[in-house]
Amino acid sequence: MKRNLLYILAAVALFGCTKPQSERLICAEAEMSAFPYSQNGLKVTRHQTVTPVEGVEGLEVIETYFLNEGKAVTVKAYELCRTEVVAKDSVVWSLQPSSTSARLDWVLPVTEGFSKENYLGMNNTDYGGGIPVVDLWQKDGGIALGLFEPVLRMISMPVEWKRYDNKVTIALRYTLPEPVELEKGDTLHCFKAFRYAHKGDYFNALRTFSDYMQANEGVKMKPSEPEAFEPVWCAWGYGRPFKMDMVLGTLDKVAELGFTWVDIDDGYQIAEGDWNTNKYFPGGDKDMRHITDEVHKRGMKAKLWWAPLAADPDTKLVKEHPEMLLKTEEWAHEYITWWDSWYLSPVNPAVDAYTTDLLKMFLQRWNFDGLKIDGQHLNCCLPDYNEASGLSSAWDAPEQMPSYFGKIYDQARAMKPDAVIQVCPCGCAVNYFLVPEINQAVASDPMSSRQVRMKRKAYAAMAPGLAYYGDHIELTDGGDDFATQIGTGSVIGTKFTYPEDNPDWNEGPFKLTPEKEALIKKWMKIYKENNLARGEYLNLYTWGYDYPEAHVIRQNGAMYYAFYIDDDPLFDGTIELRGLEKGRTYTAVEYTADEPREFKVSGDNPFIDVQFARNYLLKLTMDN
Repeated sequence: MKRNLLYILAAVALFGCTKPQSERLICAEAEMSAFPYSQNGLKVTRHQTVTPVEGVEGLEVIETYFLNEGKAVTVKAYELCRTEVVAKDSVVWSLQPSSTSARLDWVLPVTEGFSKENYLGMNNTDYGGGIPVVDLWQKDGGIALGLFEPVLRMISMPVEWKRYDNKVTIALRYTLPEPVELEKGDTLHCFKAFRYAHKGDYFNALRTFSDYMQANEGVKMKPSEPEAFEPVWCAWGYGRPFKMDMVLGTLDKVAELGFTWVDIDDGYQIAEGDWNTNKYFPGGDKDMRHITDEVHKRGMKAKLWWAPLAADPDTKLVKEHPEMLLKTEEWAHEYITWWDSWYLSPVNPAVDAYTTDLLKMFLQRWNFDGLKIDGQHLNCCLPDYNEASGLSSAWDAPEQMPSYFGKIYDQARAMKPDAVIQVCPCGCAVNYFLVPEINQAVASDPMSSRQVRMKRKAYAAMAPGLAYYGDHIELTDGGDDFATQIGTGSVIGTKFTYPEDNPDWNEGPFKLTPEKEALIKKWMKIYKENNLARGEYLNLYTWGYDYPEAHVIRQNGAMYYAFYIDDDPLFDGTIELRGLEKGRTYTAVEYTADEPREFKVSGDNPFIDVQFARNYLLKLTMDN
């Protein structure tokens, strides 16, 4: 324990933290930042234990409560662990995993004048939730703050660099749902917080956070099915007005190219909420069963797209079961802008029964093998004041929302023991408590190849064995960046159409051209031969400071290095191959090149001179 305390003190000095920890209590009567606070009959004391975690250098658990020893005081909010970091450069890198409609990167550069609240509740009509960790790092290491709580708490994690100030401030702030009056002798207990001084980047912060949650807070990550690592073809290239024959006419080509999964996407249903088939599938159950039968005939499996907890206002479901709807404090419906829908309450018994019936239809009658659960609204919701939900607190709805997906996972696996369950919180920083309820993560509508890689590193930190689907290749830079997916250990996927695009869909084109087919064949072969999606992600490079951006996967005794540049047309220089053993020699192969080059690398001098555009992928095997 002494060693841990010494490490924290040394880290505070090394990483430039001028204020390692401070608290603030915001009351109707006064704002208190120095304790004991005593003024005008008010007297509040702060009581705190700071416990270093054995075996984890730099990690301390912080438990705080405030005791009122004077006249009554009304508490509105509190702030924990305010920490100032001296910026040693013009940029400090940060992890800020909260969700808004801007769909920002989870990792952001912080420069002078930067300010972001990072509230984990609902920030826009469809967007909320995230990971209860905020992290700042520089070349020599970082400082992370967060919560060790069993559910997602609606805290803020503000990050600010004031103008003309060489300090970046982070903190944990909680605004109480209702002001609480403390009489003399009353206490206010705060959420359990942590502070972590670490080397490297956000990977180390997220790995340490998630390891603690799994060891101490009841979080249990699901193992991924072997099939969750198999490549995906998605029918979304045909868009929402797709016809059954479009999908059936593509299956032979999908199987020929080596894809294992066929994802039937949005467009089969009457409406969000009424999930029976629409006019394009007049045979109903028979038509959907025909699709899965044809998929299975070709040795593939099928997932079905679904946006649970969304119900269009004019649906049969809403008309017959208004008791399922989430009700806000104003007794209004919570609106989902993206789907033009209303929220169903995730903690309503009637919603549970309705969901069970849907799963029976999807997985038994229609015979799908897994679910592509989709929508940014799935990440969080407002408090539910609907009496039919039977909640002791309206705030149970957002805090317990992930348990709804846990029930889906358990029921689906009971019906199909090897079912693959994916939740795609479109563009959001994922609600951490959703991750234990799935066996396939997803890049979730990435806006760049960089986001695919950034999110992959985050999921590899939080859930090392979880399959990570890189989403449609068409969403990467240039629509063809298989190197980003494969080099980071992601599952590959596409939404190509064949032989033609859907004339009734105005996106695309997604038609499988001879050039695109050749590209898929090349990278499918590389994907299956090297199997990197099942490998171990090694955190050997620091995001934001090591250039080129680098990722390493260890698989079957080999080390796979992937280097990327986004903003420069060409890299021409020296790169370091970290993680090699001294005294050993390695055979290096440029395994994705059209004409792979082979050469030797020494663990004593792991530097090579290279020139490349976009990416450079290398496989190293140790010589005997």
